[in-house]
Amino acid sequence: MSFDDDKMLVIPAVDIRNGKCVQLVQGKPGTEQVIIEQPEKVAKKWEDEGADLIHVIDLDGALESKDNLKTIKKILKEISVPIQLGGGIRSIEYAEKLLNLDIERLIIGTMGIEKPDTIAKLSNDFGSERIMISLDSKDSQVVIKGWTEKTNNSPVQMSRKFERIGAGSILYTNVDVEGLLKGFDMAPAIELVESVNIPVVYAGGITTIEDIKKLSKTGVKGVVIGSALYKDKINLKNALKYQKI
Repeated sequence: MSFDDDKMLVIPAVDIRNGKCVQLVQGKPGTEQVIIEQPEKVAKKWEDEGADLIHVIDLDGALESKDNLKTIKKILKEISVPIQLGGGIRSIEYAEKLLNLDIERLIIGTMGIEKPDTIAKLSNDFGSERIMISLDSKDSQVVIKGWTEKTNNSPVQMSRKFERIGAGSILYTNVDVEGLLKGFDMAPAIELVESVNIPVVYAGGITTIEDIKKLSKTGVKGVVIGSALYKDKINLKNALKYQKI
């Protein structure tokens, strides 16, 4: 599913850890506030409520160098809407394996930032629309390796670079507010949107329907919602109304 110029996708998140759907606070192991069996059933629930795209993150891949490929395959089998997938993609070979599974869009973070030529190759081989660069921002700097290591670049600097290289879209996560359910500053998202011509998807700190309404006016092409859905702060069907604007 390509991003539409005329609407902003509302994308529910299914984060996988140890084969279960979880929600962490700021991505830190041990902070699980939501643990649900059978992530594939959770994805199906969001599809049934109207989601056009599911955001799947393999937290074990991101944090511990193992993967949840078995669970990812279950999700693909369970639902009919596309998924965008990230977490622990550390080699071209694994990326190719996932893309050949019919993953709609692959979200690549650390590997792409450390080895930009991997983004160029994957975009060339599979189409740029299937390759999303993940730019996670902490204290206004891009962080990698599960948010544990800072780079010397801002999200805007990185986004321009990867647009030139061939990434088809950007996932911008505001780590400072991710998982805290306390809202967020809109300015960095707007600055990023205005800096590039490829679609920007925003994640981090979305807490209320009002947040989604505001984001729908910024030019972002998608918003990823996690904790707020699982803690009943946001009703997905209500949120999807802003997808039609």
